[in-house]
Amino acid sequence: MTVVRHLARAALPASLLLMMAAAHAAPVKIGMVETLSGPQASSGQAYRAGVRYAIDKFNAAGGWNGEPVQLVEYDNQGGPAGASEKLKAAIADGVQIIVQGSSSAIGGQITEDVRKHNLRNPGKEVVYINVGAEALELTGEKCNFYHFRFAGNAQIRAKALVQAMKASNALGTKVYAINQNYSWGQDMEQAIVDNAGAGGYQVVDKTLHDVNKIQDFAPYVSKISASGAETVMTGNWSNDLLLMMKAAKASGLKARFGTVYLDQPGNVSNAGELAIGNYVAHAFNAEAAGAAGERFVADYTAKIGHAPVFVEPQTVFGLEMVTDALKRTKPVNGALDVNAFAKALETGRLKTPMGEMSMRAADHQVQMPLVVSVVSKDAKYKADGTDMGFKPVKVFSAEAVSVPAQASCKMQRPG
Repeated sequence: MTVVRHLARAALPASLLLMMAAAHAAPVKIGMVETLSGPQASSGQAYRAGVRYAIDKFNAAGGWNGEPVQLVEYDNQGGPAGASEKLKAAIADGVQIIVQGSSSAIGGQITEDVRKHNLRNPGKEVVYINVGAEALELTGEKCNFYHFRFAGNAQIRAKALVQAMKASNALGTKVYAINQNYSWGQDMEQAIVDNAGAGGYQVVDKTLHDVNKIQDFAPYVSKISASGAETVMTGNWSNDLLLMMKAAKASGLKARFGTVYLDQPGNVSNAGELAIGNYVAHAFNAEAAGAAGERFVADYTAKIGHAPVFVEPQTVFGLEMVTDALKRTKPVNGALDVNAFAKALETGRLKTPMGEMSMRAADHQVQMPLVVSVVSKDAKYKADGTDMGFKPVKVFSAEAVSVPAQASCKMQRPG
């Protein structure tokens, strides 16, 4: 079901409404094409929470061109085909800005559909705001002027994980790579291999498994145990990480985990005390962020009902860069000029509780700080209702974890 959330006007005389309509064009519509049902819905709902928070904050401050921005929600049901269908619906509804994060497979479909739509409909372009699809190809061979990524990628995440874990003497010399068998998981496996020299480890074995189809990870955990690996590195997310942590707990696996999405709600409670000593490279840690982090957590909790965790902080920061670009884009005949908005977004900078974020114009890959944290009972903020949380180990500036733009990105800009 499509849900529209925006600020309602108070009842006004018809003549005044007509005057207002003349002064203001239809409000900007942001369409969230996200996985809101099915096995991966928990991830999609996390992205939705972050988007809602940022849009409500923007509207409370006055919106764009004197109008509240409308957020229109579309459920892609967890697949590229559903996303393609919902994207068409969003464009038909007048949406100019598309937001999505859950799954690089879906992100790849959306960026291709947006590219084709914009080629066929000059003057009616739409922009894709990617808050979580981290496959390298999206800022590589599939890079596009109308696609902006406000998340990391496998090379950035692995670089931070390996550096922090090695410095903490937590990496060991034998690493097992287990990932989902699609673009993101394949990228993560390659990044783990690429960082072996810097990390001083050997990749003892690698596994790519079906996405969101494995119900019992016990056989995979047995294989990890038999390999003698000291550390398991994985980019798994949603049920594929939740169920793997549950299987690791059941088997008493001794290996340490280096992850990207361990802070997804449910992972720490699923693993129990086995989670202690496991690592995650993520966009936000309130303890590391100090007073600014405390203020963000307090406001987000008051507005959304829970603390910002998992992908929610990076989604908020990305949408705040989007709304800042909107503020810097003047209306043309009362409407949003998408090309002007995209050019404003290319120069975006934002001070977050973790440090400064900026957009790299060469490939539209955000440059963002990362923090590597370890599960510990000493963490200030607890997770999943347990006595454990994520203790910050090292904060990396955007510059420290940045990797060069890919040579395969040949950005074509409008004239």
